[in-house]
Amino acid sequence: MDLSFFFKGLIFGFSIAAPVGPIGILCIRRSLSDGWLAGLLTGLGAATADACYGCVAGFGLAGISGFLVDQQVWLQLFGGLFLCWLGLRIFLSDADGPAAENISGNAAMGYLSALFLTLTNPMTILAFAAVFAGMGLGSVRAAHSAVGCLVAGVFAGSMAWWVILSSTSSLFSRRMNATAMRWINRFSGVVLVGFGAIVVIGRF
Repeated sequence: MDLSFFFKGLIFGFSIAAPVGPIGILCIRRSLSDGWLAGLLTGLGAATADACYGCVAGFGLAGISGFLVDQQVWLQLFGGLFLCWLGLRIFLSDADGPAAENISGNAAMGYLSALFLTLTNPMTILAFAAVFAGMGLGSVRAAHSAVGCLVAGVFAGSMAWWVILSSTSSLFSRRMNATAMRWINRFSGVVLVGFGAIVVIGRF
């Protein structure tokens, strides 16, 4: 087993997670509102989706990959609409208690919402396929152990970023009063609706 694949995946996973987008905004907002674990579970959902797409690309599951890419318009449309709905709920939420967006009232739904949002971007498969091919893993004949190491590294690298982001954000949670949290909800909601609107408009 070549651990170099794991470390390459670690770097790649960290680099694809680090840019702050919709999931990053959700992670920060939930860490501030509900604590470190809520933010971490949001990141875990995104990291799980990245690992799933890494498996599809790395293990040469062409049928699944082709279907997801073919359906990308509908998947991204659903994801964009969900993001708009989520942003609106956060914007209108009360800042006086935990889990203000109240998707389902528990952290599990925070994980599932991030998983769903990340899975609605099947073009991620093409990014993984390009990287894997560059490492000599683009063929279905590639050693499963090497692909497994790379996917594990991607997951670990992605989670490393979410641990950093959720931990750093939660440090400020004790300083958040109701007024500050309300403004954070407003800002987060507007940003998420904006991301969702861009995705939806881009599908037409």
